[in-house]
Amino acid sequence: MTRVAILTPDPAEVAYPDLWPKVLARLQRALDGAGIEAVPTPWTAHMDDAAGLRDYASVLPLLVWGYHHDAARWQRACATWEREGVRLANPAKVLAWNTDKRYLRELAERGVAIPPTTFTDALSQNVVERAFADTGTDELIVKPAVSGGAWKTRRLRRGEAVGATDGMAMLLQPFLPTIETEGETSLLYFGGRLSHAVNKRPVAGEFRIQEEFGGQYALVPEPPAAAVALAEQVLQAVGEPLLYARIDMVPDADGRWLLMEAELIEPDFYLGVDPRHGAGFAQALDNLIRARDVR
Repeated sequence: MTRVAILTPDPAEVAYPDLWPKVLARLQRALDGAGIEAVPTPWTAHMDDAAGLRDYASVLPLLVWGYHHDAARWQRACATWEREGVRLANPAKVLAWNTDKRYLRELAERGVAIPPTTFTDALSQNVVERAFADTGTDELIVKPAVSGGAWKTRRLRRGEAVGATDGMAMLLQPFLPTIETEGETSLLYFGGRLSHAVNKRPVAGEFRIQEEFGGQYALVPEPPAAAVALAEQVLQAVGEPLLYARIDMVPDADGRWLLMEAELIEPDFYLGVDPRHGAGFAQALDNLIRARDVR
């Protein structure tokens, strides 16, 4: 049986001890049909020496939850894996680049539509007030440039004080009311091919769509052509070979699709609503391993 490594949280990370093994088991069920065994190993065990990863057919960072709590060590690990030629999916340089949400600025420069976004290294009341003035919105979403799972993400209304931000780089975007009425749509790609699409809606009074905040998920049998076009534009703009990608987007008030995030590190694949239950992912991984063996 082909063996791959799936990188898991730092053992010192206390937020996910009971959850990640369940997600690993779900991934393993998807891989069983392709004869692939997933071996869990903490990402922090390989930060400075990748020798323990060399014997695997591929290394997938699908469960590196909490990496954003220690971004410096995470970037160090990515540099180690790139330097030592670890057979990562996705490439180490993509993981490092995708860590900081300021990648959205680069994608926007390449023509990808994103919400009006202020990027700042030092959040202050002046920066917030200027963002309100520039966008004309009455509500902003303020989020760290390096985060995950809506960590430290806030909905700020005009006139509210910013409060402490711990000196983190931040992004400010106008709140899009369509997140409440239309939800966020995610398109899942495996091996460059669209697998499935999922719509995620917050519960009443909430703006976060993650399951831990009550988000409701449903399969989108036929995603809108404009949404697919945006997702494929994003993949082309990234310009790197990707085993997997989750492209999250929201329509604005005029129906124009806007990229919220390109999740290329450890996205939830939403296999629970995938009609093929991850078979497309398993096939893409098997194809990648076979192609590497040929080379």
